[in-house]
Amino acid sequence: MAVAKKMREFVEKGSMIRKMFEEGARLRQLYGADKVFDFSLGNPNVPPPAALKAMLRAVVEADEPGLHAYMPNAGLAETRAAIAARTAADQGVALEGEQVVVTCGAAGALNIVFKALLDPGDEVLMSSPYFVEYGFIADNHGGVLRAVPTLADFSLDVPALEAAMGPKTKIVLVNTPNNPTGQIYSEASLAGLADAMSRAGRTHGRAIYLVSDEPYRKIVYGGAKVPSPLASYANSIIATSYSKDLSLPGERIGYAAVNPAAEDSATLMGALALANRILGYVNAPSLMQKVVASIGDACVDVSIYEGKRDALAAGLRAAGYDFSLPAGAFYLFPKSPTPDESRFVDLLKEENILVVPGSGFGTPGYFRIAYCVDDKVIQGAMPGFERAMRKALTA
Repeated sequence: MAVAKKMREFVEKGSMIRKMFEEGARLRQLYGADKVFDFSLGNPNVPPPAALKAMLRAVVEADEPGLHAYMPNAGLAETRAAIAARTAADQGVALEGEQVVVTCGAAGALNIVFKALLDPGDEVLMSSPYFVEYGFIADNHGGVLRAVPTLADFSLDVPALEAAMGPKTKIVLVNTPNNPTGQIYSEASLAGLADAMSRAGRTHGRAIYLVSDEPYRKIVYGGAKVPSPLASYANSIIATSYSKDLSLPGERIGYAAVNPAAEDSATLMGALALANRILGYVNAPSLMQKVVASIGDACVDVSIYEGKRDALAAGLRAAGYDFSLPAGAFYLFPKSPTPDESRFVDLLKEENILVVPGSGFGTPGYFRIAYCVDDKVIQGAMPGFERAMRKALTA
C-alpha cells in the first residue's frame, strides 16, 4: 500500500472530534439542519469584532507595495513588535519583536516549537484531559506524548507531573483555559510546576521547557484572570492564535513568543524561524499580519459565550447532569451517566445530538459539549438531553 503505515494508523484512530463533525453533516442531510444539534467542533460562532472588519478593509484598500510579497520567515517586523508589546503588557514579561514568530495559527506555533526543541524520543509531558492533536504534533517531530491525569476538579496535579519528569522530558505543555474542561490553571499551581521543572532540570542535566497553548486566554467569565505561564518560568514559550478571541480560525494567524530569559534564546528564535520555513508554512498570511498588527486589544463579545454557557448549564443541571462550570473557553465536560461514555454518546446521537467522548481527550467517563453554537441549537437540544439521561438511568 502506498500510504505510510503510521498515517494509516493515524487515520484509523483519527480525531474523534472530526469524526463526530462529519457524522453531523451526514445527519443533517438525512433529517435537515434544524433537526440536528451539533456540539462536536469548537468552531467560533460569535462574529468577529467590527474593528477587525474595518481594519481588513483598510489594509486591502491601501494596497501598499509588497503587501503580498515574501517576507522574513518570522513575520513582518511591525507585526512582531506590536504582538510583543501587547503580550508583554498581558503576561508581565518584557518582550521585543525579536522574541516573536508569527505563525499559521496555534497549531503552526506548536509545530515550530516542537520542531525546534525535540530530538527523537524526547517526551512532551502534559495533563489529561488534553486536545487530541497534541499527540500527532509531538509525533511529527519525533516526540512522545506522556499524559498525567489532573485532579478531580481538572486542576494541575503538580506532584504527579513532577514524578513523571524523567531524563527524556523536554517539554511540559499546558493549555489554559483548557480544552475540553474550561479550567484555568492557578498562579500557585503554575509556580509549583515551575519549581518542579527547575528541580527536574537540575536532576537530569537539561533544560525543560514550559510551553503554554492558550488560544482561549481572552475567553473567560465572571472577571476571571488567566495567570501568566510566561512569567512563572524562564524557559517558557507561548503558542497561541487569534482563532477564538477574534473568531478567525479559517485565517490561520497566531504566534509563538519566547521568554527572553530562556536558555540560548537567540539560537531558539533562529530555529523557530527556520522551522516555519521548512515545515512549509514559509510565513503567516501577510494580509492578516497587517490586520493583527493594528487591531489592538479587540476581542469578540465574550458575554455572548457566557450566556450560552449559562443557558446550557441550567438545562443540563435540571436534567441531572454532573459537571463543573467552566471558567473559560467554550466547552462543558460533563460526567457520563454510564460507565462507558461512548454508550451515552450513542444515546445522545439517537436524539441527533452530537458530542465528543472523553476518551478522545485522554479521559474516559466524560464527554465534551462545544457550546459555540446558535442559541436555538442549545434550546432545541434540551429535550433530547433529558430523554438520553432518562434512558441511561433506566437501562
